[in-house]
Amino acid sequence: MVLESVFSPGLVKMNLESLDKDEAFEELVDLFVSRNPSASREKLLSVLHAREAKLSTGIKQGFALPHAQTDQVSSVQGVIGISRSGVDYDALDGNPVHVIFVLFCSADSCTFHLRALKKLSLLLDESDFLADILSQTNAESVLRVLSRYEEKLADH
Repeated sequence: MVLESVFSPGLVKMNLESLDKDEAFEELVDLFVSRNPSASREKLLSVLHAREAKLSTGIKQGFALPHAQTDQVSSVQGVIGISRSGVDYDALDGNPVHVIFVLFCSADSCTFHLRALKKLSLLLDESDFLADILSQTNAESVLRVLSRYEEKLADH
């Protein structure tokens, strides 16, 4: 399973406090750096903002997939943020975002990074995925839902 190797329970923020995209980036990068102390907060924020300046990564109803290549990681690593009230994200559909999947990749992990992005984008098309994620109460159950949907995709 692709996504099991990208996300871990310690990098799931169940109750984002952020009201807008910039605050959400800061909150999620702070969580990432707390688990990866050698990573630079400033560099991670910079690559996310640079990517977001090209086009909003708020791409599907209720979801955002900010992603960037950086020398701050050695593989593909992710952070998940969940906001039940929604984040003003400047999403393409104009609606608030409730689940943010942040992906960081190294220069030599771009192929795997693209696979992870593709898996996530396919999951976002599943009609019950958002509700299932939002109904979870802890990081482990969020990751179980993610795995269950990824397995369901593999069965098709």
